[in-house]
Amino acid sequence: MTVTENRPATGVSRPDIRPGQLFIGGQWRDAADKARTDVIDPSTGHTVTTVAAGTTGDIDDAVAAARAAFPAWRDTPPRERARILQRVSVLIRERADEIVGVESLDVGKPVSLCRPVDVLTAADVYEYYAALAQTHAGEHRNVGFPAHAYTSREPLGVVAAITPFNFPLILSSSKIAPALAAGNVVVHKPAEDTPLSALLMAEILTAAGVPAGVVNVVTGAGSVVGEALLRHPGIDKVAFTGSTTIGRRAAAAAGEGLKPVTMELGGNAAQIVFEDADVERAIGSAIKAFVFNTGQFCMGGPRLLVARPLYETVLGILGQAVAGVPVGDPFDEATVVGPMAADRHRAKVEEYVRLAREDGGRIITGGERIDGDGFFHQPTVIADLPNDSRVVQEEIFGPVLTVQPFDTEDEAVELANSTVYGLAAGLQTRDVARAHRVAARLEAGIVWVNDWAMLDPAMPFGGVKSSGFGREYGPEALDAYTRTKSVVISLA
Repeated sequence: MTVTENRPATGVSRPDIRPGQLFIGGQWRDAADKARTDVIDPSTGHTVTTVAAGTTGDIDDAVAAARAAFPAWRDTPPRERARILQRVSVLIRERADEIVGVESLDVGKPVSLCRPVDVLTAADVYEYYAALAQTHAGEHRNVGFPAHAYTSREPLGVVAAITPFNFPLILSSSKIAPALAAGNVVVHKPAEDTPLSALLMAEILTAAGVPAGVVNVVTGAGSVVGEALLRHPGIDKVAFTGSTTIGRRAAAAAGEGLKPVTMELGGNAAQIVFEDADVERAIGSAIKAFVFNTGQFCMGGPRLLVARPLYETVLGILGQAVAGVPVGDPFDEATVVGPMAADRHRAKVEEYVRLAREDGGRIITGGERIDGDGFFHQPTVIADLPNDSRVVQEEIFGPVLTVQPFDTEDEAVELANSTVYGLAAGLQTRDVARAHRVAARLEAGIVWVNDWAMLDPAMPFGGVKSSGFGREYGPEALDAYTRTKSVVISLA
């Protein structure tokens, strides 16, 4: 995939992108049946290019290419794998403007956020796992009989990496980097709506020295290539990020082949504002938690729980502040909220807002689509919904914040834990004891105190309950791409 940019002196403008192909065994090629699918700019609703729509036969070829490449990559010294991953990190930084343009065009991400968040996070992830690749090893064990006993960590083989539409670059890096660091090979299936950065990253990985067949990219429909990948007998591990509904089906399909899986699924996180919180800071955190990436963020905070004495004050400030958040063209440096990634996602948000009105919700601000080209919806704040409302309980995945009051710490924790999800949670308080006490009681894989979305490659994240299982990032992710072998040598 070649990208041609017409970039002004400052900022990033929309790139012109040539039609994309599959990347299998180090070669660019069309799908077996030559079928193609459109890629839509969500800020205009217009087709910007097409990419190959892969087939089950293309998945067979990609898995075969990966299996053929595995022995040599497995046996590549960890230090050399680390050097290659470090070069990937360097190239991502060097080509940052190009990547920003592609990711913003594909997803509708504001360029002002795409560079510091998506692009630099991906660079940091490859850099982090370049370092871990050189240190990840087994250890000596003391046993109760005369023997030299030790463990070793071995790569699993061929990894299926299946990623969603909302953070294509970050969520592919969080799988591909640790998989490669551990000595695995990868077949990557990006989301059908947002495949462009996956194809660009195939170029970057190759330029960094990743051998042919070690990373393969097959674009296409989940019902075709995704399903074929999950059920393929040549896959040794599945790493999936997506909705809980699809994740259940993916886990079931992988389970038929007894494949280990990492499932990072949906979320519906609550942020608790206690009466001793710094209100200005808390409101800033709450806004960031639900408007970032237009609310298309599984670790976002679409539920705000506010101590009753602060409730109306917080609603008043939120209403004014959210109404002033800049919404518009993602290629405008001033934009904070861009379009939804697809029209069907906006329609889903509209349906939840309609349900909120039926349930007696008070619309503090927003509540409507933005007319014109593209898939825009106003950032929306809704108060006074009952806790059993679907709008509170379900994952909206859009720029909608529900606000509920509470009277006691126990009630706040009960409300926060009242959904089926458990990916993230947060609280705002000046009381250190309360921070530790409440964090321990929240049913979530990660808890933030006095801010939101503080993420780093060194810190693992993942969910509990219906938000999935397994962890990405940190040494925990590297462990998930290896298996432990025990070796015991008699000294008798």
